[in-house]
Amino acid sequence: ALAGRVPLIGFAGSPWTLACYMVEGASGTDFRTIKSLLYARPDLLHRILAINADSVAAYLNAQIEAGAQAIMVFDSWGGILADGAFQSASLAYTARVLQQLRRTGSDGHVVPRIVFTKGGGQWLAAMRTLDCEVLGMDWTVNLASARSLLNGSDGHAPQSLQGNLDPAVLLAPPPVIDA
Repeated sequence: ALAGRVPLIGFAGSPWTLACYMVEGASGTDFRTIKSLLYARPDLLHRILAINADSVAAYLNAQIEAGAQAIMVFDSWGGILADGAFQSASLAYTARVLQQLRRTGSDGHVVPRIVFTKGGGQWLAAMRTLDCEVLGMDWTVNLASARSLLNGSDGHAPQSLQGNLDPAVLLAPPPVIDA
């Protein structure tokens, strides 16, 4: 059904990542302001995250309606969180986005959902509960270990894995990249 078409992947930042940019006002910060908000005013942060989640879901659904054949949620800053904070401030709101997404495009094709959390390898066991088809891995994750963990015996269907290449490899000579 997709033959002859240019693949189109829709994407959006995760609710947590968007909150980081909203509160910090820039990238490349030490995240002091957003982390202060996380601990000093969790009520306010969770309100921001809820609004962001519903907005991201609406945005991604519009991309699906416009013809996106897959969608990806980028949790670029999930890896800066402490254990526990990741689950409540990032994972829960990514799950909220996924729960609201259309499962099929306007032409009836199934729309795979991809979640990428930079620095999130330590939370794969929790991430495997996300209602998505693909988990993106950054270069710090051992793919064999990730696959083993995601092929658990709890009856949950394993996700496909994507990524794991250190972007700096692309700076090497072509033979090194090929290897």
